Amino acid sequence: MDLLQFLNENYYMLVPVLWVIGIFLKQTPTIPNWAITWILLGVSLVGGAFFFGFTAEAVFNGVIAAGVAVFGHQMVKQTAEAMEGKK
Repeated sequence: MDLLQFLNENYYMLVPVLWVIGIFLKQTPTIPNWAITWILLGVSLVGGAFFFGFTAEAVFNGVIAAGVAVFGHQMVKQTAEAMEGKK
């Protein structure tokens, strides 16, 4: 499924920003793994509302942007782990 087809192109820049924030959060020992997705969702919603206004479309796109960032990271991570397991 291509989630980017549902994401407004103005939000494309938010996905790599969320990815980088997620990497930094993962390296922070005081933040539990389960909280990272919630933090990224919050950052995405606040960022979207700040730049594009607080509308239903902004909320929808914020959720999709966070989903794409988390989903993309997991795809890369799990594919790399699977490829290492085949060696």
